Amino acid sequence: MKKVDAIVIGAGVSGLYQIHQLREQGVDVQGLEAGSDVGGTWYWNRYPGARFDSESYIYQYLFDEQLYKDWTWSERFPAQPEIERWLHYITDRLELRDLIQFNARVASADWNEQTGRWHVKTEGGDEYDAQYVIGCTGMLSAPLANRFKGQDSFEGQIVHTGLYPKEGIDFKGKTVGVIGIGATGIQVIQTIAHQVDELKVFVRTPQYALPMKNPKYGPNDAAWYKSRFDELKTNLPNTFTGFEYDFEVAWADLTPEERRARLEEIHADGSLKLWLASFSEMFFEEDVSREISQFVREKMCERLRDPELIETLVPEVGDYGFGTHRVPLETNYLEVYHLPHVHAINVRKNAISEIVPEGIKLEDGTVHECDVIIMAVGFDAGTGGMSRIDFAGRDGMTLRDEWNKETRTSLGMQVHGFPNLFMTGAPLAPSAALCNMTTCLQQQTEWINGAIKYMRDNGKSVIEPSEAFERAWIEHHDENVNASLFSKTDSWYNGSNIEGKPKRFMSYTGGAGTYKQKCDDIAKDGYQGFEMA
Repeated sequence: MKKVDAIVIGAGVSGLYQIHQLREQGVDVQGLEAGSDVGGTWYWNRYPGARFDSESYIYQYLFDEQLYKDWTWSERFPAQPEIERWLHYITDRLELRDLIQFNARVASADWNEQTGRWHVKTEGGDEYDAQYVIGCTGMLSAPLANRFKGQDSFEGQIVHTGLYPKEGIDFKGKTVGVIGIGATGIQVIQTIAHQVDELKVFVRTPQYALPMKNPKYGPNDAAWYKSRFDELKTNLPNTFTGFEYDFEVAWADLTPEERRARLEEIHADGSLKLWLASFSEMFFEEDVSREISQFVREKMCERLRDPELIETLVPEVGDYGFGTHRVPLETNYLEVYHLPHVHAINVRKNAISEIVPEGIKLEDGTVHECDVIIMAVGFDAGTGGMSRIDFAGRDGMTLRDEWNKETRTSLGMQVHGFPNLFMTGAPLAPSAALCNMTTCLQQQTEWINGAIKYMRDNGKSVIEPSEAFERAWIEHHDENVNASLFSKTDSWYNGSNIEGKPKRFMSYTGGAGTYKQKCDDIAKDGYQGFEMA
């Protein structure tokens, strides 16, 4: 058994930075990564069309100016291969590779009350004795790969987007079924539509989608964003969503004509700005939500034109408000449905009943034959990355059982009953639902690093949130959500995509800047609410 100070699970955006920070303060740290290389999200999600929908120059680390400036992006929203190369650049530049064991999926971690340490085992049989465990497992890292009855019977190839084969899939001459039109499904559909013989898209929940404008970057563009390093480093952690733009104009302060003009201008930007920087009132006020939802609906209908396609693909009035589900960006996505070989199949009322050898069977008995099935059906969001590991804390409690009862954390970074276990991208912290992930993950890893440094400097060996603090954080989190329209709709945001999962909104909705300030204040007060020994 190898003895170390800290185990970091995962070598994605948060894991790499966490390993770097801990090493810099002299912690003996070991990274464990299930994949064969670094990348996290951008290692596993290599499906056709996978790319950023945060601008490349903000989806970056901001702790080192030279590290930032020595990498140049090719376009505004780069694709997965370029993102993966960037994470390799980070790993090699910071000399992290020797600190990471690859092909090392963590199976279990048991808290030893006597020693005040964790016993960590991998599926390959390696064992570690660690004072701290930091789960950098990602918010969307547990794919719902076994979603339908009969999947094993399918005679063709079936893949989940989050487990897409490195070698890719040859679609030439094939009939392909895509299940799901969330952000991932849309990227797949618009990318493969011209490669397949026939494309069948199975649509349950219509989605609001915004057009993406993705210009290539030349030397002048690179010089422009690199010159803004100090500005971005200062501003990004303090905006509502960790993006460079923020909500600046109040709905009530504008005339109807001014509101429309602003919506048109922001829509034309070709980014997530309409969602994350137009009018914050859309998240709280029904009338504002209706008007902005109608604006987006009209934009989509203008391009679809066909009433049947509109009924299948565009949310109806009363379905849910724009922005209360994850908003996808798209490039000519709606237009692919005008192609004669592309079919949108409405499964809202006639649901998928099972997968059969020939393809996808609906409840009315109809079988849609396919050669390949791509499941863009999502993840066990928030909790899945950690709960798929057998974490056993105090008094025999397991993280999986606790989260099956109630999704609970303290700041999204610790759970009462699991001392010295930290996590990032976890429930009740800003994350993929409403935050630029690099902004939020940097802040969370820095707080964790600071907490460990404080303990080392003060001769402490164990940290755990009090039950009272955790309950107070949950109540604060829920109060924010319940004041918004997020509480009035179901999605993976609140775990409703998984039968039996306790419902609680996964991401903190008080704003990334507010969250950072609360975390900073707790640290300045000697980590009040966190018990140390």
